[in-house]
Amino acid sequence: MFYFYAMPYILADDGITYTNVEPLKVDSKTYPGIKISYAAEVGESPEDEYIMYYDAETNKMTWLGYTVTYFTKEKSKDWHFIKYTNWQMVNEMLLPKTLEWYNADGFIIGDKRNDLLFTDVILSKNKLEDTVFAKPEAAVSK
Repeated sequence: MFYFYAMPYILADDGITYTNVEPLKVDSKTYPGIKISYAAEVGESPEDEYIMYYDAETNKMTWLGYTVTYFTKEKSKDWHFIKYTNWQMVNEMLLPKTLEWYNADGFIIGDKRNDLLFTDVILSKNKLEDTVFAKPEAAVSK
């Protein structure tokens, strides 16, 4: 979940192309959008696409539309949507407290499916030892 949680900061990677798109309309509110796509051979799934929709009054990311191509490696027209809510300041960084997944029909947002609450968030400037990220000896790759 970290990828979606930190999405506002991830969307600055090298090899990204940004394009303004039609706004997303949810209920009576309109959210301007910026489409994020990747150059070939960038990242694990360069065919993935994202659209970040933001609140024009606060400039905070509010919705994320995304496609999944990891398994097929082909462009998808099946969009999924996450709503970013309850932003919180953690060690001088603005992070969402809640991610809400919604059903959608194209770009029409439907009912909420589920949500994920982030509690007891801790950020540190201390560098972790490389061993923290090492694969455990008993782990099996698929």
